[in-house]
Formats: sequence, C-alpha cells, structure tokens
Amino acid sequence: MAKGQWRTLVMGMVFGIIWMSAQAVMPAVIGRAIDDGVAAKNSAELLRYAGILFAIGLVQAVSGIMRHRFAVTNFLTAAYRTVQLIARQVVRLGGTLPRKVSTGEVVAIGNTDLSSLGQVMDVTARFAGAIVSFVLVSVILLQTSTTLGLLVLLGMPALMLLIGPLLAPLQRRSAVHRDLMGELSNTASDIVSGLRVLRGIGGEQVFLDRYRRESQRTRRAGVRVARVQSVLDALQVFLPGLFVVVVVWLGARYAVEGRISAGELVAFYGYAAFLLLPLRTATEYANKVIRARVAARRVCRVLALEPDLRPVPTPEPSPPVGSTLVDTRTGFSARPGLLTAVVSEQPDDSAHLADRLGLHTPEPDDEVRLGGVPLTRLDPSEVRTRVVVSDTGSSLFMGRLRDRLALADADDEAIALALHAASAEDVLEALEGGLEGEVAEKGRSFSGGQRQRLVLARALLTDPEILVLVEPTSAVDAHTESRIAARLREHRAGRTTVVTTSSPLMLDEADVVAFLVRDRVVATGTHRELLDTHPAYRATVTREAAMEEAR
Repeated sequence: MAKGQWRTLVMGMVFGIIWMSAQAVMPAVIGRAIDDGVAAKNSAELLRYAGILFAIGLVQAVSGIMRHRFAVTNFLTAAYRTVQLIARQVVRLGGTLPRKVSTGEVVAIGNTDLSSLGQVMDVTARFAGAIVSFVLVSVILLQTSTTLGLLVLLGMPALMLLIGPLLAPLQRRSAVHRDLMGELSNTASDIVSGLRVLRGIGGEQVFLDRYRRESQRTRRAGVRVARVQSVLDALQVFLPGLFVVVVVWLGARYAVEGRISAGELVAFYGYAAFLLLPLRTATEYANKVIRARVAARRVCRVLALEPDLRPVPTPEPSPPVGSTLVDTRTGFSARPGLLTAVVSEQPDDSAHLADRLGLHTPEPDDEVRLGGVPLTRLDPSEVRTRVVVSDTGSSLFMGRLRDRLALADADDEAIALALHAASAEDVLEALEGGLEGEVAEKGRSFSGGQRQRLVLARALLTDPEILVLVEPTSAVDAHTESRIAARLREHRAGRTTVVTTSSPLMLDEADVVAFLVRDRVVATGTHRELLDTHPAYRATVTREAAMEEAR
C-alpha cells in the first residue's frame, strides 16, 4: 500500500519533518533571546530574535497545514484503495467467495480494517518528523551540555524499550478481538437476511440469544484489548513526564552552578516539554502499526483467495455458436435452440447440475462440454458470457431499478420485453418512479415473488447463448407461473434455455424434459410422454408419493 502511494507519503513526511523541526528549534531561539536580548538588555537583539521566532512560526503554520493535508490524503487513499482492491477481488471470485470466506469477514474489512490501514499512513508523516526532530534536539543539547545531551539521546530510546513489552500482548489481543468482530458481523448479517424466515418459525429469540452471547464475548475481548491499551496510554503520559522532571531538575542544578545560562535553562525546559511530542508520536505509531498489521493480515487473506474457475494459459478454440451443452457425468444434454427442463427427485440434484453447467462448483471438471470442448479449457470470461446461471439465491442490489436490471447496455424496449417475459410489469407500475425508482438493499422492499420476477428479467436481459434458470417460478402463484412459462418460451425462441423445475405448468412448455435420479438422467422426452411412460417421473411431478405418505 505504501509503495502505491509513496509520492504523497514522502511529501507528508517532508512537511512533517519541517513542521516538527520548526517546533524543535524554537526553545533554542527563545534561550538566545533571553541571554542576548533580555539579560543583556539589548533591544535590537530582542527584536531580531522576535522576528526569527515569527518567521519560524509562519514556517511551522504553513508546513503544519500541508502536513495535515497530505496526512488526510494518505489516510483516504489507503482506506479507499483497500475498498477498491476488495471490491475487485469480490467480483473476480464471484460465487467462490461465499464458499471460502464469510460475509461478516468482508463487512468487518469495510468497517474497521480500512480505518486501521489509513491511520498508519496518516501517522507516518508525524513519525518521520518525530525521528528527525529528536535527532536535531539531541545535537543541540550535546553542543550545550554533553551530560544533558546524552541523557536525552539515551533516555528517549530507553523509555521506548520500557513500553515495548506491552506491544506484543496488544497485537495478540487485537487479533482475537478482530476475529470475533468478523464472526459477530457474520451472525448479524445472517439474522437480518433471514429475519422473515425466523419470524415465520418463531426462531427470533434463539438467534437473539446467540447474538447476545457472541456480542458479550466480543465485548470481553475488547475490554482485554482496552486494558493493555490503557496501560500503554498511561505510560505514554507518565514516563515522558518523569523524563521531563529529570531533565529540568538537572538543568536547574547546572544553572545554579553556573554551568549553563538562564536562557539555556529555559531552552532545556522547552526541549524537555517538546520531547513529549516525539515520544508520544513514536508510541502512537507503534500502536497503529500493530493494528494495521492485524488488519492487513485479514485483507491479504481475502486477496489471496483464488476463484474456482482459473484462467487457462492456452484456451481451446471457441466452439461455434449453437453448440450442444453436455454434462457427461449425468448424461444431460441441452440441444441448441430448445427449452430444456430438468426434474429431479431431490431438488438439490438439479440445482447442483445447474452449477455444473455454469462451472460454479468448487472443483470444476472436464465433464461439462460445449460443442465437444470442455468448459474448463475455454477462457473463463467466454464461459461466463456464453453460459449464464441464475439461481434462487440471486438478489438485487440497492440503487436505481434501471441499473439493477440492465447490467449491460439495454434500451427501454429491451427492458420492457424482459419485464413482460417475467410477468413483472405490475412490479414496475407499483414502484414509485418506475425504472428510475430506488431499490432497497437486497430488494427487501419487494415481496419474494416480485423479487424473483425481477431477477428473472435481469437474467433475460443478459441475453446469453445458453441461459440456465434454477426454479425461476417457485415463489409465484399458478396464474403468474403460467404466463411466465409461455412468455419465457417465446422470449428465448431460437436460443438454448435450461430450467430446473418440478412445476407442470413450466414443464408443459418445455421442448425436452430430462428426469434426473441420483445425479443421472434416467429418462428424456416431453412432459406428457414422461407422464405416460415413467411412473417415478409422474410421482415426482404430481406429488403422488407425497400424498401417499400423508395418508
């Protein structure tokens, strides 16, 4: 991250050094003004040093403004570049992401980690100034008094060493606290997304109690971090204060003995008070580096994930448009230009087949072929363009409806046709503003059936060569389902469409129906042919088995 923004970091450090060095030389100028102006009763010298102080003050003010500007720039650049990297990785991983990292982990990166990364970039400018000003003050003190100079030169690092043992426990406890925050965010996300279901089965209290337990555990971990942090903060005040007392006491003895002048004593006191700033900045830097390391480790863990569908070094030539999509493991075949339905005794089997057809499984294999070419040997971007899978877990992002539907360039006519095919015109009419209306997060302002129809319209707007739909009408009533089935066939005429469903209304519109039993296609034909010739199919579709069990 630092390498990517090194220019603004360097400029911040330059102005940080000027800003803190200007403060560092002020006690020396004040001391000389006392000795050469006040003690010597020389008005000209006093005015000259007053002018020098004024000039140093201007330099400090200007450099302070610029340092702060670059500090804020560095903070925001680091924070939002992290957001960009994570967003790019999320898009790159696609369906792989939920299988490898929890939603709460990604949310926690956006809530806390990016701030920790930005803060360490922010404090870098002041830390550079602290180091240089410390060296500058040490040189000045050594020239005035070797003993006091060595006290400062050696005493400051010694104070840092006293604080050092607290940093390792702080890092460990911060890491534990960060883990628990990610888990808590994940739990909260699960509860919010499943609140309607929880209310339906009366499970709110169970998950509320679970959230309370996890939040209390996170709170206790945060308190353990705060205990170490409070000791560290207290030592940042106590140790430098003690150091100032020692320096001032020695300086006063030297002044009484006549070894240093009154102006030099005032200067020594000024240095002792000023040195609090570099010391606190150094400990603040160490503290923020610890937090940033914990955050960076989390971010790198997400960035290190690889998608299930890897780039192919030497992809095979693209199969011609209109090729047959075949899964040799199950024996399924989707012939070009036809509406093919998949029925299975277990809905999970047909959903798994849909994932296989789109290479959305954890370990894609060479058994799914397009025109005889394994999908795993084609360029991934080509696979994602030619074969689109829309499943029941698809959701809507918040924002303008037009943008949520038309993922690619699409005119109003194309959007209207897709909405008509999905029988979603009533959803558009009910939404204030129509296509310009705002969609709530995850489309929560819509009912389950409305959301499902909008997701179907969005899938139709992608207009892929092969469209795979998983239970696209499971949340709508029979009349709406009948309209969707007829319109889907018309809308996708001439293009390959695969639908997993057990609805007779949808199956009756299909050109071909494949009956899947234990991950094998055991029968194919039209819906009516299979009803007449295959008892297991008839039992699955008409729910005869379920009725017998109920009796």
